[in-house]
Amino acid sequence: MSLTLDLSHAANADRGKGLVNLSGLTRAGLRQALIDADVCPPEKAKMRASQVWSWIHHYGVTDFAAMSNVAKDMQARLAEAFTLTRPEIVERQVSKDGTRKWLIRTAPGIEIETVYIPDVGRAGALCVSSQVGCTLNCTFCHTGTQKLVRNLTTAEIVAQVQVARDDLEEWPSPKEDRRLSNIVFMGMGEPLYALDSVADAIDIISDNEGIALSRRRITVSTSGVVPQLQALGERTAAMLAISLHATNDALRDVLVPLNKKYPLDQLMAGIRAYPGLSNARRVTFEYVMLKGVNDSPAEARALIKLIEGIPAKVNLIPFNPWPGTDYQCSDWKTIETFAAILNKAGYASPIRTPRGRDILAACGQLKSESEKLRASAIRKLEQATVEAA
Repeated sequence: MSLTLDLSHAANADRGKGLVNLSGLTRAGLRQALIDADVCPPEKAKMRASQVWSWIHHYGVTDFAAMSNVAKDMQARLAEAFTLTRPEIVERQVSKDGTRKWLIRTAPGIEIETVYIPDVGRAGALCVSSQVGCTLNCTFCHTGTQKLVRNLTTAEIVAQVQVARDDLEEWPSPKEDRRLSNIVFMGMGEPLYALDSVADAIDIISDNEGIALSRRRITVSTSGVVPQLQALGERTAAMLAISLHATNDALRDVLVPLNKKYPLDQLMAGIRAYPGLSNARRVTFEYVMLKGVNDSPAEARALIKLIEGIPAKVNLIPFNPWPGTDYQCSDWKTIETFAAILNKAGYASPIRTPRGRDILAACGQLKSESEKLRASAIRKLEQATVEAA
């Protein structure tokens, strides 16, 4: 196993000053912020905002003094009113398969995990979080065992992309040969409960004069917050993924308790009405394979019937075990049989290769175990101190 820990706690002089981080502002928000802070007059705000925007999102700078085409006095005014500081990286881990995971502290008590998975999408995908904790309590998901702390801000979502690109050395923004080519909102939390921040972050990430990732390479995964589906499509034009995992309400009520509020008939109606859905913009159904629970040939046939007529593919996800769970992963032959039934019906059904299991970065494993490991280390240190006294 290859494991690298980086426990650096970089000093953050801006933290605690209440300065607005410009990384989290849309273009319109950035222009207005410059005006409100008297950094420049309104008639020059659009031009100045474009300059600053390019330095932040194309070049990835974290110091206003690095903005060489911005006058010194304006650099000083920017530094007085705003910040570009990255959040603290509490821990960095690298899996034997190349997966990278960062534990990021954005504020006291606010920690999130972000995972980069190479060789996914066009080149590599970044799995970002939208909330600290989660309210959904999906019974197969370790992340769901955490209580919700709060939604992430736009700046905190964008910061996850910035941290990854810092580490991958992808500044200025490359147009070709990207290592980070796709963004998936599949980390901690339910993105549709943080839609304002998610939508603004997608606007920033997809801007052609910045990070410039196509919206067709940005996927938002939801457990089925039906009333927000239309707004998600209209505001973001992002690709849609549905955390499905069951083909009937009785089972989905157990696996995904949100189903009790928005049952399958409502969910499927909402998906069919998703803006822009077509053969070129298919919905992805995520289906975790649980031994003896939802993995029979009969369930595969029921899934085909459930999604009939929807331009779709199905990602089959081998269950990633975690301490305390009663679920087991389906046998590989069972998963292959399930996939073959879907393929025969005309649905692409790739089996997702588990990535980053050795650093607890796989689907459904984020954050909780990191907290437990750090708590365990603290207890051991405290015990050692007592014994040495």
